[in-house]
Amino acid sequence: ACVCEKNKRVTNCRIEGGQCRCDAIGSGITVDCTTLTSKCLLMKAEVMGSKSGRREKPKDAFEDTDGLYDPECENSGAFKAKQCNGTTCWCVNTAGVRRTDKHDSDLKCNQLVRTMWIIIEMKHAERNAPLNANSLKKFFMDTITSRYQLADRYIANILYENPYITIDLKQNSSAKSSGDVDIADVAYYFEKDVKGQSIFHNNAGLNVSIDNEPVKLERTVVYYVDEIAPEFSMKSLTPGLIAVIVVVVIAIVAAIVVLVLTRRRKGKYVKAEVKEMNEMHRGLNA
Repeated sequence: ACVCEKNKRVTNCRIEGGQCRCDAIGSGITVDCTTLTSKCLLMKAEVMGSKSGRREKPKDAFEDTDGLYDPECENSGAFKAKQCNGTTCWCVNTAGVRRTDKHDSDLKCNQLVRTMWIIIEMKHAERNAPLNANSLKKFFMDTITSRYQLADRYIANILYENPYITIDLKQNSSAKSSGDVDIADVAYYFEKDVKGQSIFHNNAGLNVSIDNEPVKLERTVVYYVDEIAPEFSMKSLTPGLIAVIVVVVIAIVAAIVVLVLTRRRKGKYVKAEVKEMNEMHRGLNA
């Protein structure tokens, strides 16, 4: 027997090939305990736990999902492109987030669309003085690379604008290697950590401490940008969901604008300025 340090929602742990392997609760799919377990298998186990009364159903932390649901997972641990609840079905991205309207069971989801960009926006509690931006950046960079095993090349930006902290994780299909953890899994582990619902075996959540001073996070929001734009009909959306889709569309347009709107001035290229993503987020959240 062995202990799965990276995932407490497992059973039947044993040593195979010198590594700890366990079966994920709810699916029975074998997981490698040396790395993060996929979000799909974690959600499956979480639903099983809440059904059996072993643990409470957690609050929904995502503003752009329908909360916890019982997902269908591939044997690899990936989400199946089509998810259903009874006779109601919808398509999801690689983060398991709904990206279409809900339909009947005849719905076709031709491919699992990749989430290439995840934006984690946090707001810390009111303070007498701002945090040190360099110390904050180092803390989150070290945490993400060591605790969640994400290569630093996928951490596109860590921005501090008191009291907002924004982390950009970018990982498109061509950039991700087979041994790399997925940014969707990293974001899920991170979200659970900051909510005090750690997935790690030791139950120790993430203690955010900058320059040896604890930092209390009041709110964490996760946004997703897919390689293909979502397919929602605006009439069926709630106001909050409309805001998130606007963020996704703006994000895609902004990325294109940055690439396209360069112009020659006095023989030099000048890149047009684009409004910061987190400013748009705050405007939408206000």
